[in-house]
Amino acid sequence: QVQLVESGGGLVQAGGSLRLSCAASGSIFRINAMGWYRQAPGKQRELVARITYGGSTNYADSVKGRFTVSRDSAKNTVYLQMLSLKPEDTAVYYCNLNIGALNYWGQGTQVTVSS
Repeated sequence: QVQLVESGGGLVQAGGSLRLSCAASGSIFRINAMGWYRQAPGKQRELVARITYGGSTNYADSVKGRFTVSRDSAKNTVYLQMLSLKPEDTAVYYCNLNIGALNYWGQGTQVTVSS
């Protein structure tokens, strides 16, 4: 059993910042990657940023230069630092943990950016 607990969402004005956290617990072995996806109303879930076991990162083009994904391997925790937020960043953000062929998801945390 794997659990992901997210925190850090909220309401912020455009240009502001937020930091999301996601802590994984349970039967965790050989993590391939952890990361963040988001889903806005009426849109498909999309990758925001992820970090692999080896430390490689990749980002959606729309967030490059503004968002930074990082991790604390000892705590099985992944972070998403979001700067210069825009209204179009408004979405439910989901933490993702990839172990082998399995993907685990957090419950989601709402991020709302007002203009």
